[in-house]
Amino acid sequence: MAIFFLVISFSASIIGAICGIGGGVIIKPVLDMTGIASVSVISFLSSCTVLSMSTYNVARSLADGGSIDTKNGTPLALGAALGGVAGNWIFRTAKAAFGNEALVLSAQSLCLLLLTFGTLIYTLKKKNITPRPVNGLPACAFIGFLLGCFSSFLGIGGGPFNLVVLHYFFAMESKKAAANSLYVILFSQIANILVSIITGSVPDFEFLSLVLMIAGGIGGAQVGRSISRRIDNAMVDKLFCGLLAVIMIICVYNMI
Repeated sequence: MAIFFLVISFSASIIGAICGIGGGVIIKPVLDMTGIASVSVISFLSSCTVLSMSTYNVARSLADGGSIDTKNGTPLALGAALGGVAGNWIFRTAKAAFGNEALVLSAQSLCLLLLTFGTLIYTLKKKNITPRPVNGLPACAFIGFLLGCFSSFLGIGGGPFNLVVLHYFFAMESKKAAANSLYVILFSQIANILVSIITGSVPDFEFLSLVLMIAGGIGGAQVGRSISRRIDNAMVDKLFCGLLAVIMIICVYNMI
């Protein structure tokens, strides 16, 4: 069973590193579908995996003088960190209110399905959509807050909607948006996990599963980064659209 966690985290992190979605958007619904662990455990393990994967990618990008736009990316990331705290609180509140993890899972799956569908439509029509760049720290921080909030509540680490936001509000092409998305995801996941630790809401989990998922996240990040250098923006978009279709199918299954 532990090997299954490794395979999923490794595969998801490869795609996540290429598309800039963190991998959690794959890990969370796939593990939910298997029923291998509780919603809380899966969300926490997914967040830890995404943190390890995004840390590696961002560190390498900064070291190599990559395409991370720190001017706009930093207020986005700081806003995402605050959003991560808010999303974590919303998740815990919803869990307590519903009193049933199956209902929480259904709510998460529905939200993810709708956001993913909207992202797919936008990506397919992207050539006909004119970006409307925003300026200023408050606007960037607010957008980052919303991204972090959604990602943390859904337990996916970083949503595919990051790329839509980075294209529309910052006019970034696919590969640059992927790099900056991981920068935003890094901050939101640090905040999310710290809140879980500080509030004592870290669920009981198998330590071996956590270690293997983190290893898979870092290994997948290395492979994904290598593949990303060999493909163009058009190929990234095709892979991204295919991934969105698969995620929507899994979400429907989880809702049912």
